[in-house]
Amino acid sequence: MISIRDELPADLAAIEAVTIEAFGSAEHSSGTEQFIVRALRDSGQLAVSLVAEENGRILGHVAVSPVTISTGSPGWYGLGPVSVVPGRQGKGIGTMLITQALAELRAAGAVGCVVLGEPGYYSRFGFKGEPRLVLPDVPAEYFQAIVFNGTFPAGEVAYHASFEATA
Repeated sequence: MISIRDELPADLAAIEAVTIEAFGSAEHSSGTEQFIVRALRDSGQLAVSLVAEENGRILGHVAVSPVTISTGSPGWYGLGPVSVVPGRQGKGIGTMLITQALAELRAAGAVGCVVLGEPGYYSRFGFKGEPRLVLPDVPAEYFQAIVFNGTFPAGEVAYHASFEATA
């Protein structure tokens, strides 16, 4: 049985290995996702960091970190990277991780969350394209948002500098 839980210090090597494996053959991977997760953790920017575990083995990980919006709207977060070991992708592990991460954001009073990813996948969690929220240099259809409280703000979204990590 798969359980979703907060990451523990003992999980860090496994999280890195899962992230490398998950993005190793991904079409739109930068190859730096494991460095991004580590940089977010090291800079104190992991608002949510969950693992999927089965029989003591880490099968997946999701990271959530604060984002900024150029108009100053507070309480917004970015979902990702989301990693699931290749042999277990398409079996609901990513869905479990994302569902729990969004529930934790809601419970913490977040206003909303953005994601850069496949529209067909993320729309089932309530994400949708919002033309007033822009991630520069990214095709609009791949940048989606979900609002938990209030309305969608307008402006350019910026992820933490950790997303520029390359090592």
